Amino acid sequence: MPHHRQIKKVAVIGAGTMGAGIAALCAQADIPVVLLDITKESADKAVERMLLGRFPAIEEPQKAELITTGELQEGLPLLKMCDWICEAVVEDLAVKRDTFKIIEAHRKEGSIVSTNTSGIPLRDIDRGLPERLRQDILVTHFFNPVKQMRLVELIPGSKTKPEVIEAMGEFCGQLGKGAVYAKDTVNFIGNRIGCFWILSGLHLGREAREQGLDTEFIDAIASLPAGIPATGLYGLVDLIGLDIMDKVSQNLAINLPDDDIGRAYTTFPPEEISMVTNGQLGRKSGGGYYRVTKSEDGSKTKEVFDLLSGEWRTAKEISLDPEDQSLSSLINSAAPQGHFFWLLMSTTLSYAADLIPEIADDIVNIDRAMRWGFGWERGPFEILDAIGATEFSNHLLAEKRPLPKMIQVLNEAGAFSFYRADGSEFLGVDGLFHPVPES
Repeated sequence: MPHHRQIKKVAVIGAGTMGAGIAALCAQADIPVVLLDITKESADKAVERMLLGRFPAIEEPQKAELITTGELQEGLPLLKMCDWICEAVVEDLAVKRDTFKIIEAHRKEGSIVSTNTSGIPLRDIDRGLPERLRQDILVTHFFNPVKQMRLVELIPGSKTKPEVIEAMGEFCGQLGKGAVYAKDTVNFIGNRIGCFWILSGLHLGREAREQGLDTEFIDAIASLPAGIPATGLYGLVDLIGLDIMDKVSQNLAINLPDDDIGRAYTTFPPEEISMVTNGQLGRKSGGGYYRVTKSEDGSKTKEVFDLLSGEWRTAKEISLDPEDQSLSSLINSAAPQGHFFWLLMSTTLSYAADLIPEIADDIVNIDRAMRWGFGWERGPFEILDAIGATEFSNHLLAEKRPLPKMIQVLNEAGAFSFYRADGSEFLGVDGLFHPVPES
C-alpha cells in the first residue's frame, strides 16, 4: 500500500559541514531547500563553500538558486511549506531538544522531522516532546562527506509511524543514497561495527608490533585480504583524527550495554593516549601515524611514526605475498600476520554476528552499512561466506570461543552460507531464507 507522504521541499537547520552537505545534496537533485543558521550570513557562506570548495558539493552552479538562506528565527515561517525538516545543529542534546520545540511550533501537519546525529539516542532527544512530533520524527544519519558517501542510516523512535520511515527511504533513493534501517542503539550500525574494528585493531596492533610487524605492514594486512580500503587501520584513524576516536571511545564506554565485548576496547592503548596528549592527531595536525614531509627541492616523503621507538622514519612500500592475500591462508597461518588478521577479523565478524536483532533486523542492513559507509568491498556476513561459515565456526570452537547468534542460527538451519541463489536470498534470524530487498 503506497504511503501518502511526498517530499517536495526541504528545510535544513544548521549550515555546518553536515547541514550544508544535506542541503547541497537536495539542491543537486532539484529539490528546493530552506537553509537556516544562527545568522543569514553563515548560511550564505555555506552556499558559497558548496560552489567554491575544493570538491564542490553542487556541480551545476545554477542549482544553488534552489537554496533559500535565512536566520533561524526570521526563517521559521518558511517551515510551514516544507515536507521534510532536517535538524543538523551541534551534537548537544539540550540544543537539539530546544531546536525541536521550535520546529514543532512552526511545522505543518504531516511533515517529516529528522535529526542528523551520529551518537545521541533519539529516545533522549524526543523524550517528553509532543506526541504529534514523536510520530513524525526519525534519525537521518548521513555519512561525511555527504556527497561522496552513499550511506544514510534511518532510525525510528518508539512512536514513529512506519510510513515516515518508508517515505524517507524512498526519498533517500531519489537523492542517490543507500538507506539502511537501524535501531535506536549506540552508534547505530556502521559506527558500532566500524569503531569496534578500529578500537579493537589499535589494541591488537600493539601486540602485533611487539611480534615484529611494522605499522605499514599491519595496515596492509588489515585491509587488502578482507577487501577493506587501503588506508587500513592507522591510515583511517589519521583521516578521522585521534581526538575524534578518543571521544567515540568515551561515548561507547558510557553507552554500550554492560555485557558488550566492545567495552574491552573503549580505553585507548598507552601509545595512542600519548599521541592525543601531544597533539599528534592525524592529518588535521600535520601527522598522526603518518605524515608527508617536503624537501627543499619540492620532493615529498611519506614518513611513519614508529610507536616502539617514538621516532619518525621513512615509510616502507608494502607488497603482500600471495599467501598473505588469501583469507584461507591467513586464518590458518601461524605467522604473526596471520595471528593478527585472524584475531582482528574473527573478533569483528563475531561481534557483528551477535548484534542481530539488537542493532538491525537482518544481515543485509549490516552488510550494506559497512559497504556504503566504510567502503568495505564485502560486508561482515559476505566476508564470513568468503571464509566459509563452517570453517569459521570450527576455528572458534577450537579456541573455545562462543559462537555468535547468527552463526548459531546458520548451524541450526543446516545452511552453509548467509547468502544463496547468487546473493538474491539471505538467511534471516528465523532460520529461513528471504529475498534481498532492492537497494
